[in-house]
Amino acid sequence: MSVKCIGVLTSGGDAPGMNAAIRSVTRTAIYNGIAVKGIYRGYKGLISNEIIDFKTENVSNIIQRGGTILKSARSEEFKTPEGRSRAYNTICELGIDALVVIGGDGSLTGARLFAQEYNFPIVGLPGTIDNDLYGTDITIGYDTALNTVMDCVDKIRDTASSHDRLFFIEVMGRDAGFLALNGAIASGAEAAIIPEISLEKDQLAEMIETGFRKSKNSSIVLVAESEVTGGAMGVAERVKNEYPQFDVRVSILGHLQRGGSPTAQDRILATRMGAAAIDALLDDQRNVMIGIQNDEIVHVPFSKAIKNDKPINRDLLNMLKIVSV
Repeated sequence: MSVKCIGVLTSGGDAPGMNAAIRSVTRTAIYNGIAVKGIYRGYKGLISNEIIDFKTENVSNIIQRGGTILKSARSEEFKTPEGRSRAYNTICELGIDALVVIGGDGSLTGARLFAQEYNFPIVGLPGTIDNDLYGTDITIGYDTALNTVMDCVDKIRDTASSHDRLFFIEVMGRDAGFLALNGAIASGAEAAIIPEISLEKDQLAEMIETGFRKSKNSSIVLVAESEVTGGAMGVAERVKNEYPQFDVRVSILGHLQRGGSPTAQDRILATRMGAAAIDALLDDQRNVMIGIQNDEIVHVPFSKAIKNDKPINRDLLNMLKIVSV
């Protein structure tokens, strides 16, 4: 099938670099003689037909902007067969031959379902600060978020060391500890409490009982926001009850981590992936996520990207323990 018109949308939580991806998808398509339609508010906009023609000037001067010019929304309706049917009708009316979906796990799950039901070509781009999609070394937005975490922790360290305090800093990553672990390494934090390990052992007790802080007056611990870890508030509560000798403070970084101008790495990654998405469609690829492994573009079937858990690097955990003595 020859692709004459594509739709591009961003869905789920926004991530820095999404605009760079939209720009790259749009301009690579136009370069190849393909018409582009920008779909606003994700799957919601696909159902309600919030769609406009995108020309090259629509994506001018956006590569440096955080967030997404196409806006994002969670769509409960798209989770229903009726909602997806309405979305398909919109696509047919507008003559869209294929979709490029930029988003995380939930967005790609929706894409996979829609592609299967209507035998429709979709290529996904991994846009999530959590870096938790299987099959790609890194996701769009992760590097920027990591730099934001590092910057915030550096600032908190200044006050922590002025007051001999134990700071628990909560970072995003509901099911994945990549931001917490690498953020801890980059900022010189003492430890990271992450969901992947919490199920196996009591990280807090281990941390405090291995002579934690024996040579330091202040300490910083990064905690992934997760039901498994209990988040920073849950961990701090435990310390107050079980180790009352510590002066504990909590800082929750929250949506700070989503915002900001994307780093060079995120801009380059998003641009490469956006161009690769159009190449994949021209090559008759469908229902794949564009990933990057060892700096090479790869095509990962949706089923693999969504179903498989991305493993955390245990060597990094061990190294964090070593360098924080």
